Amino acid sequence: MKTATAALSWLGRTIAILLLVIVGSTVLVRFAPGYLSDAREMDSRYAAEARSQLSAEATRSRSIPHMLLAEIGGSLRGDFGLSRQFEVPVSELIRPRLAVSAALLLRGIALAWMAALCAALLSSTGRNPSVLRQAPATVLLAIPTAALATFCLLADSGGPVLVMALLLAARDFKFLDHALRKAWLEPHVLHARAQGIGTWRLVVAHIAPTLAPQLGALASLSIVTALSALVPVEVIFNVPGLGQLAWDAALNRDLPVLLAVMILMALAVTVTGGTWASTAEWKSA
Repeated sequence: MKTATAALSWLGRTIAILLLVIVGSTVLVRFAPGYLSDAREMDSRYAAEARSQLSAEATRSRSIPHMLLAEIGGSLRGDFGLSRQFEVPVSELIRPRLAVSAALLLRGIALAWMAALCAALLSSTGRNPSVLRQAPATVLLAIPTAALATFCLLADSGGPVLVMALLLAARDFKFLDHALRKAWLEPHVLHARAQGIGTWRLVVAHIAPTLAPQLGALASLSIVTALSALVPVEVIFNVPGLGQLAWDAALNRDLPVLLAVMILMALAVTVTGGTWASTAEWKSA
């Protein structure tokens, strides 16, 4: 019974967050400067009657409830409505780009975790923290995503995966290094080291199980950070993914496309962020 209650509570939070994303995004885009303008009204190829119909359509779209009903209806149908810019179902625009962004995220996160874990293991095994070991991560954290991507593009060295990995590795290294330094000082780890157990066996058998909940939370944070860096990385490197699609939709005030991308990102954040908390609730139940 408690397990079912925890599952329903998690599902309710997810639905509430998605509804807030839909309402908030619709209101922000509706009141954005120039949203009600349509470039076709200035085109002389359209007759006066056609331009008046376009104006009437824009007038009808002023109503926020009308916009919300249209966007929610498109989401429930599964096609996310009709693109304002391309005049095709949004799902046709998202489907081929979803795989591109997913591949970029997975490769970037995997490379970042490998680099962060190796650097944290090397740094945490020392007796005292080294400023030089912490300096690269600190510098990378201070550089904006777009600036790092632009530098790699101008230098013709690296790519979107490397930029994504460097950004994530710098953040993950800080958490992993701090967590590992505390783990090495645990009594059972000190006792095992005193008995001569090797470092690799200590990490696998003693430290990793202790840090499992923290690693799960850090993995969720890595996904959130990667999603926040997706738009500038894909735009600068011209990667045909969801980030570039969202940028084009924002420039062209294409609400259905922009809202669909934001729903997918919010769903990814909600699912990955709530999975560990829900798992803990179910286990405690």
